[in-house]
Amino acid sequence: MSCIVAFGGSAAAVLDVGSSGNQLFREILRDEAANRLHELGKISDADGYLERTFMSPASVRASNAILSWMQDAGLRTWVDQMGNVHGRTDSMNANAEALLLGSHLDTVIDAGKYDGPLGIICAVSALKALKISGRLEKLTRPVEVIAFSDEEGVRFQTTFLGSGAIAGILPVSALQLSDRSGVTVHDVLKENSLEVTEESFVQLKYDSQSVWGYIEVHMEQGPVLESLGIPLGVVEGIAGQTRLRVTVRGSQGHAGTVPMSMRQDPMAAAAELIVLLENLCKHPENFITYDGQCKGSSDESLSGSVVCTVGEISSWPSASNILTAQVTFTVDVRAMVDITREAIISELSNLMYQTCRRRSVYCNIEHKHDAASVHCDPELSSQLKFAAGSAVKKMPGLIQGDVPVLMSGAGHDALAMSHLTKVGMLFVRCRGGISHSPEENVLDDDIWAAGLALVALLETFL
Repeated sequence: MSCIVAFGGSAAAVLDVGSSGNQLFREILRDEAANRLHELGKISDADGYLERTFMSPASVRASNAILSWMQDAGLRTWVDQMGNVHGRTDSMNANAEALLLGSHLDTVIDAGKYDGPLGIICAVSALKALKISGRLEKLTRPVEVIAFSDEEGVRFQTTFLGSGAIAGILPVSALQLSDRSGVTVHDVLKENSLEVTEESFVQLKYDSQSVWGYIEVHMEQGPVLESLGIPLGVVEGIAGQTRLRVTVRGSQGHAGTVPMSMRQDPMAAAAELIVLLENLCKHPENFITYDGQCKGSSDESLSGSVVCTVGEISSWPSASNILTAQVTFTVDVRAMVDITREAIISELSNLMYQTCRRRSVYCNIEHKHDAASVHCDPELSSQLKFAAGSAVKKMPGLIQGDVPVLMSGAGHDALAMSHLTKVGMLFVRCRGGISHSPEENVLDDDIWAAGLALVALLETFL
């Protein structure tokens, strides 16, 4: 038995969990999808933990696996010159705008297996379900799944190399970025037989007139859905983000012979700067003024959630008996309200330079990444909420409730893609809100629910 629901001005057949046909969909959307996520989780450049960075050997192996799964779903496939993996089904209307689905295949260091790949696998599985049911070729608009080659920015210290190129926000100068070994983005692409020129790089950008919208399924990376007992949530917006690299230089010397009063110690200075950052982000109202020195203009602009992180620190030379010459550390600042983030960065820079002058050390602050906050498209979010609600109702033994609307503190490819088209995001519950960790966990049934939601959405284009 199946039922018909009105959705977005059209009628669509909605899957019935109790039907024999949907048992096959469960095998595709839950069992096969979970197995593929486990398989991708074993493809790593490191022994003993998961690490897949931009165009690394493991990344290429993962791309090949994804290509085969896209082909299994009946999609036409290719890899573009930034290493993004594409799978597309053309519709009955060749001139219709395309719906893009996707997420990223790269990982952080010591990663979990769901951040990024979940969105790719759920999208491929949903299209395969339509293929098995004989409806893939009946779609009224093209649907394309993109596995973006880089979102995390681990290797080249800049995010969205993959989606940024397609959205047209990645400058051609990004090809000359180098990793710690001195290898550039251009070098690593060439090593993988991807010859990119300035002209071909510009051509990677999609024509906005050819795209209807972008949807990304992603694990929540937070504890809200778990606390509510609901597997899916719709994202209202994504926090803006700034990444900095701070370098502090002082005078190298012998740990036993340079008096404390005569030291120009970059390590102690860096420690003070890091604590300064923490205090500023915990209590921005105590630091930021409104006399024109900062961009904030009201207390309301500081009320949004602000988080600041130092995730990487290194020194040279690094030895226990040497007064170090240089310390470098990263800063990550995120806020839901852009004016708050901008004000914090401005005040942070001023205070850091003041501190370094007082300590007689040199300080340099590099802006590595800036991204404004993004608000998801209200109509697309409404459609996603309806689709997610229909999926949740079909899940056996699930506590029923409204699909919640959430904000995302983490950055996603949707942030880059918002410069190209309207975007929507679907969050999937994760255990303990843990992410960027091997402890990441998404229930198989929640993967199933996400797949059902995508199928429900795609059925509106039949």
